[in-house]
Amino acid sequence: MPQLALIAATAYGFIAVALGAFAAHSLKDTLTPELLGAFQTGVQYQMYHALALLMVGLWLQHCRQRAEHQSTNVWLNRACGLFIIGTLLFSGSLYGLTLTGFRLFGPITPLGGVCLLLGWLCLLLAALKSSKDFTPKT
Repeated sequence: MPQLALIAATAYGFIAVALGAFAAHSLKDTLTPELLGAFQTGVQYQMYHALALLMVGLWLQHCRQRAEHQSTNVWLNRACGLFIIGTLLFSGSLYGLTLTGFRLFGPITPLGGVCLLLGWLCLLLAALKSSKDFTPKT
């Protein structure tokens, strides 16, 4: 799972930068300010969660090296999956809505937001579990 998190993080980061540049140079004259704002929100949340996935991937690699943190992996793996799916649903639906005007993308956005929130909750649980599992070596 660390590799999946790192691959998703770098892909999402790359795409967020590319779409941000696309919006700044190509969409500012074609979209209403409201639609451009929605597109930019998608880009921002995608970048935030690209960075979160990068952190999760590195944390998972660290846990792999320290067997006593195995119980933390469950929550980190869940966070990884929820961030990947949540970003795809949240940001993807905003992109689809703004670029196509297809209103059925609208109800997908909150589902993605719920996945992102649950991902952050899983990170909180991983942090709490990690602090209980950690025993300094003497």
